[in-house]
Amino acid sequence: MTPNGDAIKAIRTAQKLSIRALSLRTGLNRGYLSRLERGLITHPGEGKVALIATAMQVSTSAITHKETPT
Repeated sequence: MTPNGDAIKAIRTAQKLSIRALSLRTGLNRGYLSRLERGLITHPGEGKVALIATAMQVSTSAITHKETPT
């Protein structure tokens, strides 16, 4: 399962959630979350993706999809 960093950041900012707040909700390091959003971590594991999705109250597919160009 490959996360979409842009989608994670877009949802997080739409929810007015800081990386620090997401870190507190997930127990994941802020730097790790930042690298994930920037696409520097491509295979974090399903457990971490599910943890982030749960913390943001979205489905895992919402943070793993890729936008297709039109």
